Amino acid sequence: MDKDFRYVWHPFTQMQDYQEHEPLIVERGEGVMLYDVDGRAYYDSVASIWTNTLGHAHPALTDAIIKQAQLVSHSTLLGHANVPSILLAEQIVDIAPDGLSHVFFCDSGAEAVEIALKMAYQYWQLKGRPEKKRFVKFVEAYHGDTIGAVSVGAMERFHETYRDMLFETFEVPYPYCYRCPLGLSPLTCAHACMEELKTLLAEKADRIAGVILEPVQGSSGIIPMPDDYLREIEALCKKNDVLLIVDEVATGFGRTGEMFASDHDGVEPDLMTIGKGLTGGYLPVAAALATDEIYEAFLGTYDSNKTFYHGHTFTGNQLGCAVALENLRLFKEERVIEHVQDVASYVAGRLQQFWDLPAVGDIRQKGLFVGIELVRDRATREPFAFEERIGWHVGNRCRENGMIMRPLGSVCLFIPPLIVTKEQAGAMLDILYRSIKEETRERMGGHLR
Repeated sequence: MDKDFRYVWHPFTQMQDYQEHEPLIVERGEGVMLYDVDGRAYYDSVASIWTNTLGHAHPALTDAIIKQAQLVSHSTLLGHANVPSILLAEQIVDIAPDGLSHVFFCDSGAEAVEIALKMAYQYWQLKGRPEKKRFVKFVEAYHGDTIGAVSVGAMERFHETYRDMLFETFEVPYPYCYRCPLGLSPLTCAHACMEELKTLLAEKADRIAGVILEPVQGSSGIIPMPDDYLREIEALCKKNDVLLIVDEVATGFGRTGEMFASDHDGVEPDLMTIGKGLTGGYLPVAAALATDEIYEAFLGTYDSNKTFYHGHTFTGNQLGCAVALENLRLFKEERVIEHVQDVASYVAGRLQQFWDLPAVGDIRQKGLFVGIELVRDRATREPFAFEERIGWHVGNRCRENGMIMRPLGSVCLFIPPLIVTKEQAGAMLDILYRSIKEETRERMGGHLR
């Protein structure tokens, strides 16, 4: 603990506050469980920040890494190739939405977003349309923490500090119908938000390179788009000659009950970013996917200056690609998507119990991607004050009760490894229910049932 406090700077963590509490130091994992250095067991209800698919210490995934390491652990992809990256690219194209036929590997979701933005920007230059250089982003979007990703993000608390470093974008409302950004009722919110995008594209498409979005906004509180909403955006982009960039870093690889969230609406993006669950949460591999149309615009002679000048040292790392291949093999063999759909249906039923808690204002679910928004007053939707740290308190109570749950502000999460059983999901939800009840009882004036 002392060495942790002395040497490690943790992400998204106020370190002064962190050092006032006993840290949880993980030593090992097994299945849906994590164990700390004192041997205490915890359910991993957030899949180690939404990455774990097949459980911790899965023997087949571990073996895939070992076998590859006995051959070669890394060689450059800059102007050369390696076997696992070729095989993985083929597998990704096979499961991706139709039309996405080329894979550019990288190390993280934020880097994948940077790549997609740069591809879109350069694509229009190569097509003789250099004026198309701006991007459309959505209110409360989060696409990562690199400067390009922050530029197309819109979470003020995260991004305001860096505003002067960012490039200009157009911003439109996202259909967060529980708290409509336009101040409208849930019945009219989605339509009005779509009208804002229609108007923007109709007026300024000649200056717009692409629209980037999350089919389920993750870091802003697990907010799914309404059914068919993404399909309508796709049609608008095609009509106005604007590229559609879908960020599936959090939603890909079964999390929402389909391989990709785009599949729910049958959408075929021009560019798509993936990461997190690609390797089962074992090693950092991500990618940007592009269509033939975009890829071919970059083809030319050596001196044509059409090269995509972008890359990372560990792009296409063999260890990461090998474990990703095994992860995708097991997805098919163990019918993970069907399992997610089955457990998600069970979870939907269990979530109804949470309405017994007065502090629960909204419950949002897409597959095994669940957010429970806590409020001070359900009738008025009055939120808990930021300073009250209600989500943080519930997370700490979950830890005391044997579960790791990292909230998003006042939104409590349930995002378990995809192999979670109904019994395990039920046990996790029992802990979450009890923790919310215990932490909100006093704050809600003791009026809990």
